[in-house]
Amino acid sequence: MNDPKNIRNIAIIAHVDHGKTTLVDGLLKQSNTFRDNQAEMGQELIMDSGDQERERGITITAKVTAVQHDDYRINIIDTPGHADFSGEVERTLNMADGCILIVDAQEGPMPQTKFVLGKALAAELRPIVIINKIDKPGSRVQEVEDELADLFLELAVHEDQLHYPVYYAIGRAGKAWDHMPADPDEEADLSVVFDAIINKIPAPTVELDKPFQMLVTALSWDTYKGKYAVGRITRGQIKAGDQVVLCKKDGTQSKAKVELVFMSRGVAKFEVPQGIAGDIVQLTGISEAQIGETIADAANPEALPVLEVEAP
Repeated sequence: MNDPKNIRNIAIIAHVDHGKTTLVDGLLKQSNTFRDNQAEMGQELIMDSGDQERERGITITAKVTAVQHDDYRINIIDTPGHADFSGEVERTLNMADGCILIVDAQEGPMPQTKFVLGKALAAELRPIVIINKIDKPGSRVQEVEDELADLFLELAVHEDQLHYPVYYAIGRAGKAWDHMPADPDEEADLSVVFDAIINKIPAPTVELDKPFQMLVTALSWDTYKGKYAVGRITRGQIKAGDQVVLCKKDGTQSKAKVELVFMSRGVAKFEVPQGIAGDIVQLTGISEAQIGETIADAANPEALPVLEVEAP
């Protein structure tokens, strides 16, 4: 994919146990991101991959997954729902252009939803709201809609953010509607959510022809390739073998060479010949990279502002 117009970067926000990870799993399965045997590996929550996360049923580290829908590549950034992980939340939102807020139809918006949504709206992300679990016996959709309206009034940074689309879902069954269904058992899938992401969330605003620049927003590691620097390319493009400069937090610079460029597909990563501005990539070969530092073009190294994460 060489056209940033076909990329969508969205963060998913929800309070613990409001069904965020289940909904993302539904999007992954319905975009045919998996071969049939992969989706059935007995692991229901594909996104919660850490041992602690499975044991506690919560998302701790922000993860990026990607689905292909028609000609669009949708990067889905799963944010932690706990305010304790505020540093993760702030860094993550930096990679997105829009956000999906998932709210339980019975519990309504909760304190941690408010915390992360406040950060998202301050970062001027375009919101989409999904009221999930509408089939619960105690669901009170109308009241939850009113509570959401109050929440947005309190948190919105400008008036546009008060006009957000609302969808109704049963994440567990992989169904969503753009209106409240008369019968939750009626046939449906998640196509309205895919359409909302493509039509309501803006494409990344980028400069393809400028020198390469990327802020490191996360790190990952494996035994084969060592450290991966993860981030969204702010401008330019990057290929395996390119010379780059790492602009460190203390103002010093060090040279490095990109060994390989990876992207996500589902929850796996795969090697690609190049990454373009607006997309989220994982680079190997830059072993000194730390979160908040900039990887820049070797001939023209300009640092982005260092990401300062507020103290816990």
